[in-house]
Amino acid sequence: MSAVRRVNTGAPWEDAFGYSRAVELPNGLVLVSGCTSVIDGEIADGGPYDQAVNSFNLAFAALEQLGLGREDVVRTRMYITHARDVEDVGRAHKELFDTVRPAASMIIVSGLVDPRLVVEVEVEAYREATQS
Repeated sequence: MSAVRRVNTGAPWEDAFGYSRAVELPNGLVLVSGCTSVIDGEIADGGPYDQAVNSFNLAFAALEQLGLGREDVVRTRMYITHARDVEDVGRAHKELFDTVRPAASMIIVSGLVDPRLVVEVEVEAYREATQS
């Protein structure tokens, strides 16, 4: 593989802000952009736990388009808007990644693009680069 591969999902912010949902580099690193609990263009109901699960599932869907899965994830970042949500978001992360154990960060931020969103996640995955 010698070229950068990009995944676009048709989410409205991708075109409006000019980014790809995921980018795979020739060295095998895959970067997934921030994912929030938006399903079919609408913010999904649910608290921090549900938003975290929905957000990670969107990241997994992008990875699947590149032939990767959660077992390939090496790093996660969770952005939350309230310290009170640490346990709920952490529980979602543990349920999804307990056997994978990626490097992880949880960062408290002042807000996200919509005040109804309380969680945004980023994922990095890796696959061994193939020789061309």
